[in-house]
Amino acid sequence: MVKILHFADAHIDIAAYGRHDPQSGLPLRVIDFLNSLDTIVDAAVEEQVDLVLFAGDAYKDRNPAPTYQREWGKRMMRLSRAGIPTLLLTGNHDLSPAMHRAHAMSEYSTLQVPLVRVLDSPCFLTPDDLEGLPLQVLALPWVHRSGLPTYLNTRGRDLSQIYKELGEHLTEKVHHWLDEAVPDFPILLTAHASVQGAKYGGERTVMLGNDLVLPGSLVKDPRLDYVALGHIHKSQNLNEGAQPPVVYPGSIERVDFGEAEDDKFFVIAEVKKGVSEVVWHQLTGIRPFVDRFIRLTSQEGINDQLCAGLPPREDLADAIVRLVIEYPREWEAMIDEAALREHAAEAFEFHLLKRPQQENRIRLSEDQAIGALSPLELLDLYWQANHVDGEAIKVLQELAGEIIQGDEA
Repeated sequence: MVKILHFADAHIDIAAYGRHDPQSGLPLRVIDFLNSLDTIVDAAVEEQVDLVLFAGDAYKDRNPAPTYQREWGKRMMRLSRAGIPTLLLTGNHDLSPAMHRAHAMSEYSTLQVPLVRVLDSPCFLTPDDLEGLPLQVLALPWVHRSGLPTYLNTRGRDLSQIYKELGEHLTEKVHHWLDEAVPDFPILLTAHASVQGAKYGGERTVMLGNDLVLPGSLVKDPRLDYVALGHIHKSQNLNEGAQPPVVYPGSIERVDFGEAEDDKFFVIAEVKKGVSEVVWHQLTGIRPFVDRFIRLTSQEGINDQLCAGLPPREDLADAIVRLVIEYPREWEAMIDEAALREHAAEAFEFHLLKRPQQENRIRLSEDQAIGALSPLELLDLYWQANHVDGEAIKVLQELAGEIIQGDEA
C-alpha cells in the first residue's frame, strides 16, 4: 500500500479581488490560496504520506512574479526537507505557447531539488524512479498546440481532428505502458486534461471539441489502481463506487464566481493493487463568494427589493460579492447605489453590475404598413429604435440616401 496526497490547480497568484496585507505585502487573496496550500503541506507531513502528487497549474500563467515563485518554493522545499517524494505535473497554465521555452516549474529540474520531480512530458515511472516506492506512475502532462507531435501534421487541419488523433496516440501510449508494467506493484495514472463525462462548475459536462479530451474508457481501465487528475476545478470522482478511483480534487480555493457554490478539497488515497481507498479532506477557511441576480419588474420599493435580494449584511462579512441587476433603463435614477454599498460594507469586495434594458422596437401606427415604407423611412425607424443621436441620424440618412440614389442610377 502506498499513501498518496493528491491535489491540483493551486493558481496561487490569482489576485483579482481585494487589498494587500500590510505586513507581508502580498495580496490578501494570494494569502487565501497560500493558506490552503499550507494546510495541504501540513497534512502531508502530519499524515506521513509516501508521495505528494500535484496534478498541474501552480500559477495563473507561465510567468509568475518572483515573489509568488518564492512562496510556492517555500512549500515545496518543506516537503523535500520532510523526506516526502513530490511529483509536479505541468498544466496548461504552467506552459509557454512557444516551443523550447522554460515553464513555470522548470527551476526544480534545473536545480535538481531533492525528492522533487517535475513531469513535463509523457513518461512511465518505475519504483526505481520513485525512491523505491512500490508504485508505477504513468504521467500525461498538458500538451500545448505548439508541442503537438510533428507526425500529426497540423498545418491547415481542423484542430478538433488533431486533438482526436492526439487522444488516440496517448491512449495507445498508456496501453503500451500498461502492457509493460509489472503485475506486482499498483499502477497510478496522472494527467492534466479534461476527461469525457467530467463536470465543470454549473453542471456543465465536458464535451468533445477544440481541446484534448481523454476518453472515459482510458481512465477507467481496470489495470489502473488510482487516477490523479487536474485541470477541472470541480471536485469529483468519475468512477464513484468502482475501481479505480478517477479523481479531480478540484482547485484549492475559489477562483471566480463560477465556483461560488463549490467546496474545496484535497485527497489522501491509500493505493493498493486492485483496491484503493480515497479520503476527501475539505479545506476550511475558504473565502465565500456570493453571487446574486435580480431582475426588477416593479418600480415600487426598488431599493428594498435589491437589499432583500442580498443576504443579511452580517452574512456578507469577508465575502466577495457580486450583484447583477437587470431593469428598464428609465428606472436608472431610482437605484440607490450608495445604499447597496452600505448594505455590503462588511464584504471583502462588492461588485455591482447594472444592466439597463431598452425597448428596441418602434411600433407603427395603425394606418402604417411596413411594406409601404421606403428604405430611408425604415432606416430612420432603425436609428430611433437604437437611440442614435439626432444629428448622427441626419448624417447617416444623408449618406444612405446618396448610396441608394447611386445604386438606382
